[in-house]
Amino acid sequence: MDSSFYKRLREMSLQAAQKVGQPVFYTRYEKELSESAAFFERNSLIARCRELLGDAKLHPAHGTGHCEKVAREAGALVRIERAKRGMPDPDEDLMLCVQIAGLFHDIKRTEEDHAVAGSREVQSLLEAFPLDDRYKRYIVAAVRNHEAFKKVLDSEDEAARLVSDALYDADKFRWGPDNFTVTLWLITEHGRISVRTLFGDFEAKMEGIAWIKETFRSSTGRQYGPEFIDKGMEIGREIYKEMLSLIGDV
Repeated sequence: MDSSFYKRLREMSLQAAQKVGQPVFYTRYEKELSESAAFFERNSLIARCRELLGDAKLHPAHGTGHCEKVAREAGALVRIERAKRGMPDPDEDLMLCVQIAGLFHDIKRTEEDHAVAGSREVQSLLEAFPLDDRYKRYIVAAVRNHEAFKKVLDSEDEAARLVSDALYDADKFRWGPDNFTVTLWLITEHGRISVRTLFGDFEAKMEGIAWIKETFRSSTGRQYGPEFIDKGMEIGREIYKEMLSLIGDV
């Protein structure tokens, strides 16, 4: 019975997402997003990372689709923020750093304290990569700093801070509509969570998501990130109302 309920809830979430529309970030920075996506597809080191990743190493709800989207949008954020900050580092070097960090940031998602564990794993993986040691440190530090509501370690310089901030913000964009149209249903499917259990925890978890609005780190993230969360919350409220109706019908 839960499977039919979840199918109905998921279909409704997609309808709600269409109704609320996509965040303004996607139209405002369409050019930068397109450039980042093109770099992602053509760069040989990114291709190597994608081969290494593999869904088998990842949490079912934070698989390659999630990591690739984070990488592409983090790349766009680097390009946007670098222009704002007038930074000297080559644009594509920092884009490469943050896209690698994006691909690998959840590589230890199934482990406790996954950001710390992931940073250690990434440090090991990068030993064989033909990258400047400074850029390797940027990537490892960004992975270490990407978890919400945890202490943020100081960055070694402005470029490292940009890579770290861009990864964090792109990852937290996923707490918006994606959380309620994709991630939630992967979690319920693989965790075999009943509708009643989901219903019981739903409001409390929605409150936790709302706090993410206060944590965006880059100026672009602070400007556009809260809208992602607001739109996600709108979809979440529609899901909750539908669950009320479904449970009442049982």
